[in-house]
Amino acid sequence: MDLRKLKTLIDLVSESNVSELEITEAEGKVRIVKAGTTVVQQVVAAPVPAAAPAAAAAAPAAAVPELPAPAVPSGHIVKSPMVGTFYRASSPGAKPFVEIGSTVKEGETLCIVEAMKILNEIEADKSGTITRILGENGQAVEYGQPLFIIE
Repeated sequence: MDLRKLKTLIDLVSESNVSELEITEAEGKVRIVKAGTTVVQQVVAAPVPAAAPAAAAAAPAAAVPELPAPAVPSGHIVKSPMVGTFYRASSPGAKPFVEIGSTVKEGETLCIVEAMKILNEIEADKSGTITRILGENGQAVEYGQPLFIIE
């Protein structure tokens, strides 16, 4: 197996929620297992939640501002079925598959998620109107990450 391909696989596993990946090719078999303790120690944001409750405990209850509840989007959420790179169009200069306000039918292509140099068309699993596009063109997406909202 090519060393660059192996490094790409290791990077994909380390950046995703996947804990284990096994690939079998003609040249051989590769198994990548992510160690749970190493990843937790490398998270930069881990100390922040620990400091926030201490600050809140030190301040009087009336002085702590109440944060608004995150808005739950209404409508049907289309989620990414895989880890990869999100593309709204078939090529860089092409017109996007859908825009906000586009009416889509079940089975119609909404976007492309590229994973390991394979372009995967993501189709609407419900008919309706696109009310929000949550994916950013050319950016990485995780498994289960919301991409579109259809109402």
